[in-house]
Order: sequence, then structure tokens, then C-alpha cells
Amino acid sequence: MASNGRENPDRFLQRRSGIYAYVRRVPAKLAAVDERSPAVRISLGTRDLSEARVKRDIHEEADNALWASMLAGGDREQANARYKAAVARAHALGFSYRTAMEILASETGSMIHDRLMALSRLPVGGHDASAVVGLEKHPRVPVSEAFSVYTDEIAAPELTGKSDFQRFSWLKVKRRALNNFIEVVGDKPIDEITRQDATKFYNFWLTRIAPKDGRATHTASSGNRDVGNMRKLFADYHRYRGLDDVKNPFAGLSFSQKVKTTRPPFPTEWISKRILRAGALAGLNDEARAILLALIETGARPSEICNLTHGMIDLNADVPHILIEPRSDPDDRREIKTASSIRAVPLVGVALAAMRAHPDGFPRYKNKENGLSATLNKFFRENKLFPSSRHKIYSLRHSFEDRMKEAGVDTELRMMIMGHTIDRPQYGAGGSLSWKRDALEKIKLDFDEAIL
Repeated sequence: MASNGRENPDRFLQRRSGIYAYVRRVPAKLAAVDERSPAVRISLGTRDLSEARVKRDIHEEADNALWASMLAGGDREQANARYKAAVARAHALGFSYRTAMEILASETGSMIHDRLMALSRLPVGGHDASAVVGLEKHPRVPVSEAFSVYTDEIAAPELTGKSDFQRFSWLKVKRRALNNFIEVVGDKPIDEITRQDATKFYNFWLTRIAPKDGRATHTASSGNRDVGNMRKLFADYHRYRGLDDVKNPFAGLSFSQKVKTTRPPFPTEWISKRILRAGALAGLNDEARAILLALIETGARPSEICNLTHGMIDLNADVPHILIEPRSDPDDRREIKTASSIRAVPLVGVALAAMRAHPDGFPRYKNKENGLSATLNKFFRENKLFPSSRHKIYSLRHSFEDRMKEAGVDTELRMMIMGHTIDRPQYGAGGSLSWKRDALEKIKLDFDEAIL
């Protein structure tokens, strides 16, 4: 028998008459409870080593789950482990795991026949037989517990590149959906959530989005975010358990948003005469003021500017520029919104002056974009620097794009500078920095050095 070490690619494989088999000794302490003791022997039905390894991996995972279930302690832990083991064993034998009732309710006659034929070849009363005919009940896992599994295990790879702040923000939105659902429906076992429960949650949001008195307190996007997060939790949790074909009770529930509300842009004259006026920003701290000035001539998102570090600011290049990109340092990670958001933006005008004053970035606001937003929005409100109550600091990004449009800047170049996705195959390097700089020089605004 091959070595049991995971580093051995041919572990648990034996060949007899050219056909590979999965052969593995049952742990001694489980010999009394695993009917296959002293060893598991399963023909893999193939002469191909690569195929045998793939099939071996499936059986190995199934046995690991089975033996873990036998060693689990506590009623809840045992139930969960037994169910997970049954799912893995059914998969190893070529079936999706379903309980007996689910098999009778949803499978065709030929599918049931295949299960019975497989059952006839298995030891009576064994773990494999129980998995094939679905004798292990679904564990009753409250949706709050399923959520913990989702955040701690299922979504863990999604979080690896995020900063602490980004992880906090991600979790906050997901948890809001969970808390709202529990408030409306209760902490039901996730397998017992019905379409009626999902509709009740949908109606909870409907009364806030489109109340009968017309006084909406929330937007359609807020409701869609909550319902969508519950839909994803349900789907990903069941997929993680090996159940890909469970009907999702949240499927198809969403709110139509015919008119997407957007922030109005700042008029260019307002930026020049009100915001860039000498003394207008004197009450802001140096870092917040410099970030604001950089926003005006880069069109970047506030979070992109406040998270720049020394290595992302190149003032000595032929074309001074900033690099908006992820941070990959294990102790200082940060994710970028989309792949198209990774870009180099030339520095011109007041943005170049601001970055020269802060060549190492903005430590006060690094990973604190919410604090930056609150500071800038509060200052603008108190100093009447917003043209209307609908304007926010993010409106500067809309203004920047409008200024490029009015100057006749090429559409794709605008999208590159803004970090928008270009919906066509990409060729070449995306244009030189000098080409991008020349385009931005066309919209550069005059400013008084005293603004700094």
C-alpha cells in the first residue's frame, strides 16, 4: 500500500490486473464502528493513473468526513458531522445526497433505479448504503449558525485581499441582511426557510421602499442588497454542503429601480470660484485638504486617494502619476473594487501640487475612508460649499468625467482614467501616460497656490 502522507501523489492506490483500487486502513480506534474494518478496498474501475488519483481524492475526502463524524462530540456537532459525511459518501459513489423523502419527491424512476442497483452492491446497513438512500437527516442549523459558517469558511477566500476596514464593511452589509431577516422571520433552521418566509422578508422591504402613503424610507437598492445577500447565503451554504440543486426560496425576488438616482456633478465654475478660492479650504486639516484637491483633477474615488502609499506615488517620472492598485503586503492588504479600477493616473494642476506636498500618502486617513468622507462632507455643509443638498464629495468624480466629455476626450480614454470597465477585448498597454496627461491638461483648472 502507498504511504498515507498527503505529499505522496499515489497514496491509497493499489493496482491489480491493471485496474486501480482505493485501499486504506481503517483507524484502529474506529475498527469497532466502521463495518469495513480492517481496511477499505474499492475498485476505481480505471487503468489511468490520473483518473485514479481524482477518484481516490473523492473517496479519501468521504472517509475523512466519515471518520470525523465518528469522533465528533456533542449532539449538534455529531449531527452536522454525520450529515457532512453522508453527503461526501454519496458523492464518492456518484450520487447527489438527498434524504429518502427528497428522493421519492424529486427523482425520476430511472434515477431511483440507479440508487437501488448501487445499494444492491453495498454491505447491508453500512454507511455507504445509508448515504445512497438518504437515511441521514438534514441537521437543523439555525440561519445564524449557517451565517457563521458562511463568513468563517465559505467566504474566507473572498476576504483574503481585503483590508481590516474592507472586511468590516463587507461583514456589516451581510450581517444587516441576516439581522433583518431574523427580526422578520426568526432564527429558523436554514433548511426550513420557505418561499413564504422569503416573501415575508420581501414584503418587509416593500413597505419601506414603496409604502402606501408614498413616503419611502429606503431605496430599492437597499432592499435588493438584503434580499440578494440572503439568496447568496442560502445558495452558497447548501453548495458548500454538497447540495447544488436545492430550490432557493429567495430566487426571483427583487425590486425594480426604473430610475437610478445619481449625485449631480459640481458645475465647473463652482469648483473654480468657490472651492479653489484662496482660503476656502483653510479650515480643513492638511491631509483632508490635499486629498480633496487631488480628487478634483484625477477623478479618483476618495477611498483610492486616501489609501495611496509612498510606492504608489511617482513624482519623479517623466509624467508624474499615481498608481491605483491593490496592496499585497500580508500585514497591510487592500483590495481594489474591480480589475478595471487598477490604473495609472497622471497628475496635473492642483492634484500634482497636492501630491508633491504629500509624497508619502495620507497616514491619517489610510483605511479610514469613512472618516475622510464624514470630515469632508461636514466641512462642505458647514461652509456652504455644496451647490445643493443633493451634492456630496463624490460629486467631484462626476464633475471630472463631465469636464472630460466637454473637452472631447476620447470615450475609452475617459473610461481608462476613471477606472470603468471597457466592454470589449483589450489590446496593447492601454495608451501612454503622456497621452493621458495631454488629455487631462485640456481640463486643468487654474488655482491659487494659497489654496494648498
